[in-house]
This record gives sequence, structure tokens and C-alpha cells, in this order.
Amino acid sequence: MAISKVERLMNLVIALLSTRQFLTAERIRDSVAGYEESASDEAFSRMFERDKNELRDLGIPLEIGPISRYSGAEGYRINRDAYELPDIDLTSAESAAVAVAVQLWESPELAAAAEGGLLKLRAAGIHVEPDAGFASVPAVPARTRGSEPVLSKLLAAVDAGRSVRFLHRQSHGDPIERDVQPWGVVTHRGRWYLVGYDNARNAQRTFRVSRIGEAVTEYGPANAVHKPEGVDLRAVVAEVTSQAPIAGSATVWVADGRGQEIRRLGAILEERALGGRPGAIVEVPIRSRDWLARLITGLGADALVLAPEDLRENVIARLESVLERNEVSA
Repeated sequence: MAISKVERLMNLVIALLSTRQFLTAERIRDSVAGYEESASDEAFSRMFERDKNELRDLGIPLEIGPISRYSGAEGYRINRDAYELPDIDLTSAESAAVAVAVQLWESPELAAAAEGGLLKLRAAGIHVEPDAGFASVPAVPARTRGSEPVLSKLLAAVDAGRSVRFLHRQSHGDPIERDVQPWGVVTHRGRWYLVGYDNARNAQRTFRVSRIGEAVTEYGPANAVHKPEGVDLRAVVAEVTSQAPIAGSATVWVADGRGQEIRRLGAILEERALGGRPGAIVEVPIRSRDWLARLITGLGADALVLAPEDLRENVIARLESVLERNEVSA
């Protein structure tokens, strides 16, 4: 069975992240699952070049350097110091919340794939760092799992350079069929976005992958679609998402030293203590109720929605759901 582009990219991330060596393109072709399907050296070169650009678009710090001090040949690796999070000091309550999140998003399928990739690297004679466990490789953001079939089809279309048709669910109204030349798929704030040229509207467009129906159809000749030179896909998505319409505002209390993103997004109205804890009342513009509710829920007892009431109820329901899951797992 052919390996999907998502799986091939995950295998490549595992390979480049699991060793301090610089790996040559030839060694990557021999040891990373998914590249053995290349029909020729030229086909592999094109595929590998697209994959490197994909990793860079995803913000993964890909490095190029000599494979040894005695050789001029160049290889590739991921800068683990830039890729990994710094040490995080969590309270017992925060640690419990993280444990619940891990249980909710645990994926045996991805873990098994990562283990298999590491075994193949060792079999190929590549030194794998002993502390580079597969659990440290977040190749696919958890909240996108439901969109993984769609993501695979879009990445395959980008890889093949072919146009796609799909149904796009709008925030209001019935889904609309879109006809798009896909330039690439990137992440922004934990979401996947497709960027491309909308043939019907004769304009560049951005689509959230979670709103795309699973019936994604490729059509047209291969290698007919290419990302225009000089287009930064991540910058395009960042600009589009920052222009989301504001649908009112929320008043949120956050404890001192906590909720920095809430403070950054809004304006502090006053300093106020609640329950004996010092904090501040912040007015936050609402661009996405769902996203804001998730953000506030993640702060637990360090944030409290004062208004509007529907947002407050949304956050309470999320917290109760986490509590119920935690009690069941205990």
C-alpha cells in the first residue's frame, strides 16, 4: 500500500529529529519510508524538495550542514534545540490538566508508526539519540485528527500539482463547491489551512481544512499547479485570520501572572481581586467564540468569564466535561 504524504512527512520529521547527524539526501531516500516509491532520481529530488519546503512552511527548523568535518557533502537535520519547548514548570493542577489532555488525544496509530520509523533508522545504521523518543514528535496536531483524510488528499494534490474540487462549509448557509489550484497546506494557531487560487472567483483564497468535506476530488494534468514565486503561505494565513470580523467582546477576569494571551488580545479595564486572588478584568474582542472558549478553559481556575453569558456557559460546560473524563479515567 502506498504511503500517504502525511505519513511520509511524519517519517521524515522522525528521521531528522532523532539524530544529531546531518543525513544526506541519498541516505534519507534509503531509510525513510515513502521515498522508495520514487521512480527515478529526478522524481525523488522533486519529491524531497517539496517535502523540505513543506517542513519549512510548517515552521520546522530544518538545517543544512556537512555530514563530517572531512567531507564536503551536505546533509539535513532538524535543530532540536529550536524545535523543542523549553523546560516547563507546572503546578500539580496544571500537570493534572496536561495528563487529561494526553489521555483525550492519545493516538496508538501514530505511536506505532513512529516506533516503526525509529527501528528502520537504526537498521539502516543511523545513530538515533537515546532520548529522542517517539512521544516527542508532534507531527500532526491533535485537534486536526478529524480532518486527517481531507488533509491527506489535499497534500497529495499539492504534491501532484493538480487542481481540486470540494465542498466548503461556511459559517452560515449551505456548503459551497470550490474549484481550487492548491498551493500548500500550513498550520496557524493549531489549525490547518489550505491556500490556493480559487478558479471560480479568480482570486487567491484561504480555506480552513476542518470545514472542507471529505469528498476532495483531484482533476487535471499533473504538475500543472505551482505556488507562485515569493508567496509566503504562512504570512498569507496569518494575515487572513487576523482580519476575522469582531463579533462583540467578552469581559474576562485573569489572575496575576496568568493568561498572558488574554491580556495581549484585550485591554485591561481594572485591577480586581476575586476569591482573595489578585487579578485584572480584561475586555477581549470576540473573533471566534469557540477558540476563545478553548483558550479560557485551558486556564482553569486562573480565568473567569464575566460576560457574555453564553460564553460563560460554554466554558463551564467544557470544564465539566474535562472533570467527568478525569473522574472516569481515575
